[in-house]
Amino acid sequence: MPDACLTPSLPPADHRAAATRGMRLTTVVACLMLALVGCASVEPRRAVPVAVDVPADWTAADVSATTGTSSLAQWWLRFDDPLLARLVAQALQANTDVKSAEAALRQARALRDVSAAALLPGVGSSASAQRSKSGDYSAVNTFKAGLDASWELDIFGANRSALAASEATAQASAASLGNVQVSIAAEVALNYITLRAAQARLMIAEDNLSSQQETLQITQWRLQAGLVTSLEAEQARAATEQTRAQLPVLQTTIEQTRHALAVLTGEPPAALSSVLAAASPVPQAADDLVLSFPAETLRQRPDVRAAEHQVTAALGRVAQADAARMPNFKLGGSLGLSALTLGSLTNGASVVSALLASVSMPVFDGGALRAQVRAQQAALEQARVAYQATILTALKDVEDALVALRGDRERLLRLQNAAEAAGNAALMARQRYSSGLVDFQVVLETQRTQLNTQDSVASARADVSADHVRLYKALGGGWRPDGSDATATSTEYTTRTYPK
Repeated sequence: MPDACLTPSLPPADHRAAATRGMRLTTVVACLMLALVGCASVEPRRAVPVAVDVPADWTAADVSATTGTSSLAQWWLRFDDPLLARLVAQALQANTDVKSAEAALRQARALRDVSAAALLPGVGSSASAQRSKSGDYSAVNTFKAGLDASWELDIFGANRSALAASEATAQASAASLGNVQVSIAAEVALNYITLRAAQARLMIAEDNLSSQQETLQITQWRLQAGLVTSLEAEQARAATEQTRAQLPVLQTTIEQTRHALAVLTGEPPAALSSVLAAASPVPQAADDLVLSFPAETLRQRPDVRAAEHQVTAALGRVAQADAARMPNFKLGGSLGLSALTLGSLTNGASVVSALLASVSMPVFDGGALRAQVRAQQAALEQARVAYQATILTALKDVEDALVALRGDRERLLRLQNAAEAAGNAALMARQRYSSGLVDFQVVLETQRTQLNTQDSVASARADVSADHVRLYKALGGGWRPDGSDATATSTEYTTRTYPK
């Protein structure tokens, strides 16, 4: 009795007839699917603008912005400090946040490739060996090998929408990587400026301490000579100890800042102690930066680009959720060989073929699919609001940096004048005190003023450098979008539209 699971071999004529019937069936199914594609139409979504009021110029700028923006690439080189440039370069390569963002970008691109693969037919292979026995009949062996293929016809664009969302997510991840790099470079520069400012303030405190110790010695000599009382001597000693008390605070700041720089560059906290041990002046940036228009600046900001791509990704997910409510069409087929022995698979095996066309459509799901569409629409609205907030924050960052830079420049100029006058006053007070022409209170006051003004000058000089760093970061930090994004117009942030 023949096994019911076996397909008998057909003579050559029957093989040709079966192949002809298969081709006809394929043609009919293909024509049917093309007709369905032609009849299917997806209602276009209503587009609404993302309204963001972008000013034409910066209100805090001393001069109007120009279209010829200076390049911000490697802006840290403008400080003319080789060690700073080296630390930034190392941080961009070894910082843990940068490495994490790079891994996230690789993941996003891999998921994009997964979505792209869903648009292509899938082909698989299979092989099996079976031994079956029924009743008193002899056991029968069955060997099979074949190929299976399937293709989901993306008539309503579910897979295309998923791919668009994945592509936008990958672009957002690339922009996020740029944003991390910009932030890390700025953080390294700010910590480096803080370190150099602390070292400068430590030297100022030590110089003033030496001067106060000399004054204390003079006061003690005058006390022994009966020219002053112990009150003046104690006041001199108190002023000296107050200045000496500032040294540990500044040394702690120096050590902690060294640790922060080491961690930013991917090193253990104490790795840069010897490299950064020697004091160096606070790096100063050249004042030759040409500001770009606000809209142009937004194109240079990676966080703005990332938020924009997130809106595009959310839009794709809305379309994908909407398409999930539509019918789903699939084509499938298989071609294989079946034989009673393993050697017969390549000689005399039966050819088994099948072609399948299927359609499925949700009938009742309790409103889950519609709820999913509403959820994605809400996510789209969140992305749009986040995009607007990012633009407003970007504009505020630049305006704040410009205001701070203008104010700190003015403050530094006034403090430098004050420090010069305070130094002259302290020198004259010491000379006159040594000659007995002024009392000790004048000396204390002038020395205190000298220390405060010199310390303020060092802090203000560091603030000006830090303002430059923040301005470079606010202007985009040297990040550049890819080629396709670079072709966008400078007014895109007021005219770009997204479906509602």
